[in-house]
Amino acid sequence: METKILTIVGPTASGKTSLSIALAKRFNGEIISADSRQVYRRLDIGTEKVTPEEMQDVPHHLIDVADPQETFTVSDFVAGAKKAILDITNRDKLPILAGGSGFYIDALLYNIDIPHVPPDQQLREELEKLDTHDLFEQLIKKDPKRASTIDPHNKRRLIRALEIIEALGSVPENTHNKMIYDSCIIGIQTESEKLAERIRSRLTDTVNKGLVEEVRRLRAEGLTWERLYEFGLEYRIVADHVQGKIPESELVPKMMTALQQYAKRQMTWFKRNQDIEWFSLEEREKIEDRINDFLGGSTRT
Repeated sequence: METKILTIVGPTASGKTSLSIALAKRFNGEIISADSRQVYRRLDIGTEKVTPEEMQDVPHHLIDVADPQETFTVSDFVAGAKKAILDITNRDKLPILAGGSGFYIDALLYNIDIPHVPPDQQLREELEKLDTHDLFEQLIKKDPKRASTIDPHNKRRLIRALEIIEALGSVPENTHNKMIYDSCIIGIQTESEKLAERIRSRLTDTVNKGLVEEVRRLRAEGLTWERLYEFGLEYRIVADHVQGKIPESELVPKMMTALQQYAKRQMTWFKRNQDIEWFSLEEREKIEDRINDFLGGSTRT
């Protein structure tokens, strides 16, 4: 518990990135990204990956560390994050864990055991024949708690969840035990209307930046449609558009709906954790006062 880590969490488009960069500059920190998609190289526009200019010379870790053809697991994240924490603290800087992938964050801070359930090839072949709607319906019946936090369109994750249930009876709940690090967890809470507007604005920006072209490029580089679907949200919907299944006029509305549903799942996950201290983005002074208190009154600048 001697290592201090500042953690910034919240739903998509809540302002975690800009806040974490500002706090890193204020408290002599470096950022460890807790985003399950920004680890992949070349997934830039759809993941709203922070640009070198936006980083403002603040070092970022666990961004662009994996090939999109490969699967980067939560175990990979925990190993990489622990290595980054050690490196950052050895240089007398503050590790700042920031992102919206709640399972990644919990697995690191609370040292959660990942269920070691080997692949069941026969079961997978049977489940692969079903569409995501039927898979999700099965999950709701067998484990409604897990269903409330999973992307209902991500076939790979749905199959994996059902595979674990078949072996263990249910997906083990991530109970929050004592943290293995001394972490102050700041949650960014945003009014639903304001969050919806931020999501809409960001979506328009990503489309204008060339999201459709990015998906076409990834496909040309060898990513299968199935793999693009696994990245979920914008990538799944744009992949359907590129294949002619969705007209251009429906792109932003469908992505808007998907991201709002995703934000709700994120908040469902985070609200279970009583260690999170919630602030609005406008309460910057209160956030900094809380961090100063957490650091023992030292500004670290």
